[in-house]
Amino acid sequence: MRLINKSFIVFIALFTLTLFSCTAKKEIGLQLWSVRDNMKADPIATIERVGDIGYSFVEAAGYGDGKFYGMDPLEFKAALNDNGLKFLASHTGQALPDSSNWDEVMEWWDVCIDAHAAAGVSYIVQPFMDDKGYGSLADLKLFCDYFNAVGEKCNAKGIQFGYHNHDKEFQEVDGIRRYDFMLQNTDPEKVFFQIDLYWITVGGQKAVEYFDKYPGRFDLWHVKDEKELGGDESIMNFEPIFAKKEIAGMKHIVVEVERYSFDPLESVKLSHEFLMTSDFVK
Repeated sequence: MRLINKSFIVFIALFTLTLFSCTAKKEIGLQLWSVRDNMKADPIATIERVGDIGYSFVEAAGYGDGKFYGMDPLEFKAALNDNGLKFLASHTGQALPDSSNWDEVMEWWDVCIDAHAAAGVSYIVQPFMDDKGYGSLADLKLFCDYFNAVGEKCNAKGIQFGYHNHDKEFQEVDGIRRYDFMLQNTDPEKVFFQIDLYWITVGGQKAVEYFDKYPGRFDLWHVKDEKELGGDESIMNFEPIFAKKEIAGMKHIVVEVERYSFDPLESVKLSHEFLMTSDFVK
């Protein structure tokens, strides 16, 4: 009788573990630029809807003057937390400073980083360069040095700093691809890369080749397609890309939708459903 009871207990434990592994929630984030007009019109209602859809965290795109979408850091964090969302990452940044405004720009970063630290953000990502970044390699090197300096400031407050690509980074200058130059001239301890899977494809390159060439540099991924994920106009094949997530160093995936077949909130809902039902996303 005792043996039967013990076997039954073991069976229940294994069944529960199996059930949990099959139903465990996937951690999928949303870049709020995807619903930018909604955030502008009614940020609280939009946050509620994003939480209802089932997203786990957000990446903001609305920082300015120490606030997020007009809310102070703790207020914005609380609004997210009240709707089951974490404030994981944020897109913001400044153009390349020179000797005339370096101190001013670094002071801007100090305020910015403090606001993000107060909100509990783990990642700050700059999603742009000005025209100098797309000029000579000498100017691009200035950007790399600048990003290293910002990354050092972020590290001091327990935040990681990264750069988000578009397609122009995959053009060549003097026989060197800009994206490779940036990866080679930024300190891995100070700068990670948020790879946008759609834009690297539009740029004519393959994400998996970069994962092999620069392992561990791609902490965050923007999972994006022509429109909403899984739609009729899809150009992306995500499965072989996700097969390389360990070597890439991927820690979090972030949905971004910039063009839509439906209302933006419906498009991000469909994108979430696509990833939740895709076997390649664990």
